[in-house]
Order: sequence, then structure tokens, then C-alpha cells
Amino acid sequence: MKRKTWMAALLLLALLLAACGGQNGPAAQEEREEKAVKEPSASAVAEETLNVLKVEDLPADFILGMDVSSLLAEERSGVRYFDFDGQEKDLLQILAENGITHIRVRVWNDPYDEQGRGFGGGNCDIRTALEIGKRTTAAGMKLIVDFHYSDFWADPGKYKAPRAWEGLDAEAKAQAVYAYTRESLELLRDAGVDVGMVQIGNEINNGLAGETDWNAILPMLAAGSRAVRELYPETLVAVHFTEPHNKGLYAYYAGLLRDYGLDYDVFGSSYYPFWHGTLENLSTVLAEINRDYGKQVMVLETSYPYTGEDSDFSGNSVKADYEGSQNYPFTVQGQADAVRDVIAAVAGTPGGIGVCCWEGAWISVGGASWEENSAKWEQFGSGWASSYAAVYDPDDAGKWYGGSSWDNQAFFDPQGRPLASLRLFSLLRSGSGDQSRAAAAPAPAPAAQPGESLPNLLENGSFETGELSPWVLTDRGSGGELFVEDKAVDSLDGSWHMHFWNPNRNSVDFSLEQTVEGLPAGSYVYSISIMGGDCGETEIFAYVLVDGEQRADAPLQITVWNSWDTAELSGIVLTEGQKLTVGISVKCAGEGAGAWGKIDCAALRAEG
Repeated sequence: MKRKTWMAALLLLALLLAACGGQNGPAAQEEREEKAVKEPSASAVAEETLNVLKVEDLPADFILGMDVSSLLAEERSGVRYFDFDGQEKDLLQILAENGITHIRVRVWNDPYDEQGRGFGGGNCDIRTALEIGKRTTAAGMKLIVDFHYSDFWADPGKYKAPRAWEGLDAEAKAQAVYAYTRESLELLRDAGVDVGMVQIGNEINNGLAGETDWNAILPMLAAGSRAVRELYPETLVAVHFTEPHNKGLYAYYAGLLRDYGLDYDVFGSSYYPFWHGTLENLSTVLAEINRDYGKQVMVLETSYPYTGEDSDFSGNSVKADYEGSQNYPFTVQGQADAVRDVIAAVAGTPGGIGVCCWEGAWISVGGASWEENSAKWEQFGSGWASSYAAVYDPDDAGKWYGGSSWDNQAFFDPQGRPLASLRLFSLLRSGSGDQSRAAAAPAPAPAAQPGESLPNLLENGSFETGELSPWVLTDRGSGGELFVEDKAVDSLDGSWHMHFWNPNRNSVDFSLEQTVEGLPAGSYVYSISIMGGDCGETEIFAYVLVDGEQRADAPLQITVWNSWDTAELSGIVLTEGQKLTVGISVKCAGEGAGAWGKIDCAALRAEG
């Protein structure tokens, strides 16, 4: 769930990808203006001391992974990496020397246009995985192969089939998955690459290779698993999902896989502290998977910023204004603490076998302007997307191409020097420095937002009564569905929410509001959340009326299923006797089959 003030929301023009999906999205174009590069202070970058709270009983074979899929593109762009002695060295050797055991690489089928120009994001095809894999094996580590079964980024909001598979029916796609997986793994096996794990899909919550029906997805997963078993029989087969904070979601997916009889070993999750709830919840849902379905569990993607500042003229996915919502500051020590606590939580979970950090070396390519960097991103594919990706993804990458949105979450500074937080992985079993955090809970909850500890002054704010009252619905559209729905996997909290859907274009147009009278004079904050899909052009905003006159509003966006957007309007000042109305207005043009969405977690609180 993204939380932002309404003023910050006005500035947010770009979508976020999930890391690897979810969360590695395009930078806002207005952030591309030329400006002085802001680098972390020398004291932060060169910090030699690091306090690492010991992780008790961490298994010797616990996976400490790092995704460095952009490595070759970074190197071709002129990026160099250094060890703690200041010596330039192969990044993979540096990582191995600092406790990393596994290297993860994403694999796209064909991330190039007809002229052979790369789509960016590292231009990660099987040839890239092969080169990184050979170097990984030489450094004494194992490779985690992350098949996306797409020509570019795949995640809950993107799951297009590779261009070569367009027009294939579900059965033919399953055959294509088998053939492609086997051929790719044959290249790695014949080169002697030590493959420790293979992911059959990346964050597959909503689809795989263009299919959204699980009757089509499950045979593709089975085909990929079969290819792995034939080529690397001792290698772990992993499935990968995200949104662990969504109630009941992981049990639902694990049940589908069990009922189908899918042959796999590891149920993997993404977990980003700023998006995915508490570590306590993560540990709980992963423990349930291990207990109820007998699968090993791990976090396949996590990260945390060491700074809120940008270093490559292409905005960050996680910006400075996220910092206040976390227990961890955006510092080198804060980064180390956040990642350490994820590792401790997974290690303490029954069946927990490892944690992998996402793109820990995706730093600036070093140019002095956006234009200089852009030339490298375009030529070498070292940005999140190049303009050439428009042939495959015209509505996102084709519009918002640019650099790394993850440079502030790397374990290296903009010059390729290691941050002290990189020492974390080799210090987990012994601990180092001040151990005063020993009294802290290993699964910290996000810091409370302003007013969250105060009572919600709205009635039925999350629709848990199963009724719409006392909300007032005004339908300005034509027909369709507008009702309160009981469906936990589609709710942000609890099991009920407000549901809307209409199959016709330009037919979703309504408002939902509640009036509160008798409030004492003071300052208040109002928030509400929405998610959905297929909405096309939208005009959605939360609003506040005081005595019938609009006082404030804040825009909201609908992107994909389970990507909740939250508007928060603060500083609502009331005098004695004034009447306050809060609401949301939703207007969607729709795409093809119409528009749909869910509204949940409306709250009005006194500002403390």
C-alpha cells in the first residue's frame, strides 16, 4: 500500500514496478531535468563501523542472495566496482568475499527489437545469464535463474507473452515453456554453471506469459518444472508471488498449486518493508505455507534505501518521503538493520531457507547530466528501460524509459565503492558493534502514521458491517455493479470492501461519501484507498467538504489488481458546529471489457 500526502500525490506521475518486478517502475518525467547530482555525504558512504545484531542459530546453508541482473550492462556503461581496500575487482568476487552465497539473474526470452537494440533493464536474456552464471560459479557461488517467460519485465501488472509465442493457445504455450526452459538450462549445464535454484515465473499473482486463467497457468508451471528436473535434478524449483500482506492470498495460491499437484520445492515471496506490511505478518503467512503445504519458503526479493537522494538524474522508486513510514532511517546503518531483520524473520520461520536482495549493485552510470546518462542507458541497456522497448511495451516503457530507480538501495555508492552495509552478510552469525538492538522485536511493525492511534470517526469505514450505510452512493453512470462485497483476497483490510464494475466504456462514474456532524473544533486527517484494473483514462479523487463547500481533494490512481493507492488529506480545520463530508469520486473510461475496482479503509481521525 502506498501512502502519500495529497500534495505529494500531485507530484507522482510515474508507476512503480515490483522489483522485480512491483516495485521497479519508471521515474516521473519531470524529474529528468538537469540538476546537480546529489551524492551521499562522505561520512555515510565511507562509514567503516557497522552494528549488526547477531542472528541466532542461522543455518550454515541459509541462502544469502543478491540479484545483480544489470551487471553486464552496468560494466559496459563504464561502471566499476571496488572492494573495501579500494581495489577494483569483479563485483561477483566482492560479493562472495562479503558473505553472499547465491546470485540471482532474471531471464527474458528476447529483450531486443528487430535491429538488435536492447530493451534495457540489463538486456537480460539467457546469454546474459550464462555469462554472469560462469563468473558466479568461478567465484564459488550458486546461480538462481529467474525465468519471466516474457520479453521484458513481468510482475503482477505485466505478464505479456513473448512475441514468439503470440497467437499460441494455452497448450502450445506450455510446450513452448518446456522447450525454452530446457534449451536455456542446457546452455548453463554445458558451461558448468552451478545452478542452485530455478524460478518458473516472476511474481505470478495475476498471470504468466499472457494467460490469466489458472487452468492455463498451471500446465505452464508444470512444464517449466519438468524441464528443470530433467536438466538439474538436484536443483530447487521455486514459484514466486508477491503481496504477502494481502489476507489469505498466499494460502489461496498454495492451494491451487497443491490441488493441481505441481512439482516444486520453494514457495518464494517478495517482501519490501515499505510496501508489504510487517515482518510479523510475513513470518506468519510463510509459516502457514510450510505447515499446511509442506513447502520450503524464502524471500526472493527485498531491499532498503541507504539514502533518499537520487544519483543518476532518473528518479527513485522509493523516495525520501517514504522514510517517515518506516522504523529504519534511510542511512547505511538503517539499510543494514532493515535487511538483517528480514533475514532474521525468515531464518526464524519454519521452512525458511533464505533471503535474496534485489539489484544491490544497480548504481549510476556516472554521467554528469540526464542526457549523458541516457545515451548509455539507450546504448547498453543499463537503465530500467530504453526507448526501444516501445515495440513491446508502448504504454509504459515506451513512454517512461530511463535510468535506475534503485540506485539509492544499492550496497555501493555512485562511484562503485562498497557501503559498510555490505559487510552485513558476513557478520550475521557473529554480530558486530553495539548489540543494544537485542531487545528490539525481530519483526518490527511500520511506524504509526499521524493519527493512526486515534479512533476512526467514520462509521463502517472498511465496510465490515456488510452494508453500505451510512455511506451515500451517487451513481452518475449507467448500470453495472456497485455494492459492498465480501472477498478477503480483494480487500485491503478485513474481508469486506466497496466493489464496482461496468462492462461498457465511459459507464463507471459515481461518488461515495459520508457526512459527520457534531465534531469538536480542531484539525483532522482523512484517508481512503482504491485499487482495480482495466480502467483506461480515469478521474479519481478523494475530497473533503466543509458545510457543503469543497475544502480539499487528492488524486488517486488505479493500476493493477492488489496495487492499492491511498490518498491522505491532512490539515482539515473545523470550527465548532461545522459539518464535515468526506468522499471519493470515481470516473473511468475503461479499456475494452470495461472497468472495475475496490474501495476500502476509509478513515477520519483527529490530528494528534
